[in-house]
Amino acid sequence: MTGMKEGAGEDPFSDDTSTSVESAERTGTDDTQPISSTSQEATERQQPSQQRMQIPYKFRRDGVQDGRNRVPLFLQEDTKSAERDALRELEERFDSTVSLTDLREALMKVGLQHLDEVQTDLEEWGYGMSFDE
Repeated sequence: MTGMKEGAGEDPFSDDTSTSVESAERTGTDDTQPISSTSQEATERQQPSQQRMQIPYKFRRDGVQDGRNRVPLFLQEDTKSAERDALRELEERFDSTVSLTDLREALMKVGLQHLDEVQTDLEEWGYGMSFDE
């Protein structure tokens, strides 16, 4: 039982395509014919003005590993501590749980956009040093 009485008005959840299918069955026409070029052009003109809603990654996946490759990640203790602090702060900002996997990928993406700052950290670790004279 759906909770709606038959014939009690329009069904706001009905599928509009059923009407055209029923109409085609009564008239003997086939609505599966290719769209005429005039109809197709009209549709193409409407599309730029209509914004398609993009569902964010968080909501279209089945789990945090969907669409991701597993890579090993080994962190120094101070980095791990900073990661925990960042996670807590972002959870407070969003007033919601943040996946550690999502946080790590976001941190990676931001780092990739700021290679000069990454270079500075790597130099502190000894990269770029030369012992040749």
